[in-house]
Amino acid sequence: MKELALHLLDIVNNSISAHSKNIEIAVIEDTATDRLQMSVKDDGTGMDAQMLSMVTDPFVTSRTTRKVGLGIPLLKAAAEACNGGLKIQSQLGKGTQVEVEFQRSHIDRMPLGDLAGTIRSLEIGFPEVHLVFRYRVDDAGFVFDDAPIKKELEGIPLTEPAVLTFLREYLEEGIKAVQKKAQLQ
Repeated sequence: MKELALHLLDIVNNSISAHSKNIEIAVIEDTATDRLQMSVKDDGTGMDAQMLSMVTDPFVTSRTTRKVGLGIPLLKAAAEACNGGLKIQSQLGKGTQVEVEFQRSHIDRMPLGDLAGTIRSLEIGFPEVHLVFRYRVDDAGFVFDDAPIKKELEGIPLTEPAVLTFLREYLEEGIKAVQKKAQLQ
């Protein structure tokens, strides 16, 4: 994968496969400490201690469609190559939290990519899931919580052209506003 947004997409797909109904995604950039952190927290089925100990092995996967699972191992390797690391906490029946950290300025750190497009794709693909996305650079922040939007739509599908446009613009503007505010600080 060439951008971090695609890794987020992969992790959230794992959460959805684990029957999560609530997923929180956070991307935090701290220029003072030169760190970039990402996390995905879900309320899915979770993993037992044995599976948790093997989840970073590319030849261990819970999927039945293929025998390898490269997403988490590749993300871990990318983080470690950029003076960071990966942590996973999980409790069977309660959910999982994946946290990854990079040196923000590291020359080998892949770009964030299209965060807005990734969140919008998740909204469209999994409308039954409650999704919260937080993006912060230093003291500037943006929070996207889909619950009020879904309530306001009162059953109008997220795939309606006007809704798709709104989601794209709202997410893009929120992310850009954070980046612009952080640049001014």
